[in-house]
Amino acid sequence: MDATVENNVNPVRRSKEDKKVIRKQLKASHTLLKHEGISTARQPTKSLVVANGGLGNGVSREELSAALKQMGEVDKLIMHPNKPYAFVTYRSEESARKAHINLNGEKLQCGENSVTLYLSYVDSVTCEEEASVPLPEGLVLVEDFVCSEEEALLLAAIDWSSTNTDVTAQKALKHRRVKHYGFEFRYDNNNVDKDKPLPAGIPQECLPVLERCVKNQHIDIMPDQLTVNQYESGQGIPPHVDTHSAFEDTIMSLSLGAKTVMEFRHPDGRLVAVVLPERSLLVMKGESRFLWTHGITPRKFDMVPACDPQSFGDTTPDLRTSSNLTLSKRGTRTSLTFRKIRHEPCRCAFPSACDSQGAPPAPSPPPPPSLPCCHADAALLEEQYVHRVYDAIASHFSSTRHSPWPRVCHFLSSLPPGSVLADVGCGNGKYLGVNPELSAVGCDRSSALVQICAERGFQAFVSDALSVPLRAASCDACISIAVIHHFSTQERRLAAVQELVRLLKPGGRALIYVWAFEQEYNKQRSKYLKDQNKELPENHNPAENSPEESQEPQGKSSVHNSSHSEDNYRTVDNNQHVTDGKLSVHTNRTAFETKDLLVPWHLKDGKKRVEGDSGEGGKKDKQKEKSKKTSRSKATLDCNPATSPGLDSNMFSDSSLDTIAATHSSKPSPCCDTSQTCSSAVKSESEIIPAPVFHRYYHVFQQGELEQLCAQQAGVTVQSSYHDQGNWCVILEKALNR
Repeated sequence: MDATVENNVNPVRRSKEDKKVIRKQLKASHTLLKHEGISTARQPTKSLVVANGGLGNGVSREELSAALKQMGEVDKLIMHPNKPYAFVTYRSEESARKAHINLNGEKLQCGENSVTLYLSYVDSVTCEEEASVPLPEGLVLVEDFVCSEEEALLLAAIDWSSTNTDVTAQKALKHRRVKHYGFEFRYDNNNVDKDKPLPAGIPQECLPVLERCVKNQHIDIMPDQLTVNQYESGQGIPPHVDTHSAFEDTIMSLSLGAKTVMEFRHPDGRLVAVVLPERSLLVMKGESRFLWTHGITPRKFDMVPACDPQSFGDTTPDLRTSSNLTLSKRGTRTSLTFRKIRHEPCRCAFPSACDSQGAPPAPSPPPPPSLPCCHADAALLEEQYVHRVYDAIASHFSSTRHSPWPRVCHFLSSLPPGSVLADVGCGNGKYLGVNPELSAVGCDRSSALVQICAERGFQAFVSDALSVPLRAASCDACISIAVIHHFSTQERRLAAVQELVRLLKPGGRALIYVWAFEQEYNKQRSKYLKDQNKELPENHNPAENSPEESQEPQGKSSVHNSSHSEDNYRTVDNNQHVTDGKLSVHTNRTAFETKDLLVPWHLKDGKKRVEGDSGEGGKKDKQKEKSKKTSRSKATLDCNPATSPGLDSNMFSDSSLDTIAATHSSKPSPCCDTSQTCSSAVKSESEIIPAPVFHRYYHVFQQGELEQLCAQQAGVTVQSSYHDQGNWCVILEKALNR
């Protein structure tokens, strides 16, 4: 055990509960060192790292600060964006000792959720100076543009109860509800019908505000079109550029009811996040209106400056590197967007983005694939929507797969020492080392995952689960965890079972797990469904909910270059059954309504372009960076924010930090929707390649279906079957006379 970590533990606490806390504290310290390069100190100091106390765990600055201040006077508290830890420095070493003793293993209530804190001493804490970034050219934010009385008057003027949709073209869209005044913006063609004005013009209550806009020279002509969007907590709008040919240059948006964070992205990758306080006016002109996309990520919490920043002029705080952030829970926000209808073609200075000047329309998303009709179709579907996907997401996928499932571990532990085990579809090999007394070998169709197994010291090779290059009757046991549901026909699923049986010796056993159609069983919802309603910040996506669970898309929006394209690219709703043989795209963390479907996988970071990354220069840079990271002796706050997609809000575990350390592949494939990207914080804004959203094919099994499949194989018996956290599972035994 690392002496640094050992000396970080209070030797006096030796009750059963205290030993449990110490074990988890040690694990947290090792994880911080392994993945963040944070070394804990040998002796008590004034500074501590607070594992599980980060913004990435849904902990606000106010909640953590209140707990820490009970132990003594806090000198500084550093909370880095998206990280599952924080740093605190006390005025005295005695206060730090008190916090280390009293807060280790203590639960901190954060709204409806709680986290368990684990504290370790660090020698020092450093952070770069708070930075700001320039606003997009032509963008102006005016805070407190209307008073609270005007705000109430404007909100009351918007009558959402009206059933006469012809007057205001009221609509309920996927992520918000909307009203139009003056002219209707049509989401089917991203334009307005300029010859058909609506009966309802801009409400009279808005006129004093607009007259003030003219007087203050925010606009030089009165708008004639108003779009009202209402966003509930957790809703947003994908990044878009308002159609050039539809509206004149200046666009103004008034935020009422609640604050939010709007993200502006330049085509070269630059990203600027701007906090829009309630009652503020956002004015977009020139480049910010015509070239930069703007959008709101759907999430329930935003990371915002802990103190309301004063006027920054043409700059704004950099929310990706600031250490003075907190969480702001979103409320219901109503935006009033005022525009002037354009009657002549646009002649802006940005022809590459201008539809009037021949800019190509945004690419349409690829049509969903069809269910296979023959063996060749099935093999092609699986190649595109399974094999290529796992090769592309292997590193990110592996970073979310750490904790072996207890009942799988029980099966492996029950095998006699010296037994030969084959893990068919071993993934990153997390089950290969569970029982060291076994002779275990794994295989997987993904060469990238097999490489990860090799790096971890496991024996694994590339193989299709339908044709494993091992001798018949050579294995005492086989496991197939989250594999067979990726085969797209009944015949191929049966063939996968038959291959497992072929490998078994007479009397050998096989354990099979597949994703269950019934995510609610015996009146108990699986953890996969339970996590759907957690009010957590953008990047807090619980991992390890099931062997098959996909990344929760909460907090990530689809990025399209066409304006308002949220309503053009329509994900098939989960309650819609397969029609015309087409597969639907599943909405993560929701119940299944169809058995054959595509499940999205959202990469959390873009893959950065590195000059010469395939040559010696790239290798040296990577080695140098790795050396710098692992040799870091001080707890330096990493001011290169990375997302933390798989955080456990109740326990600081390897999965919390491993996901941060993962390098994400973005290899394109036919099953990858390259028109969708995730907003992500990056070290160099101009070097990011937007990360795509991949879709994986699944056949989810209904109750009894797996047993029926196995019953078709002669010479085996089903020893037991059960439902385990949203999965159907069976244990097979091969007959002795086979």
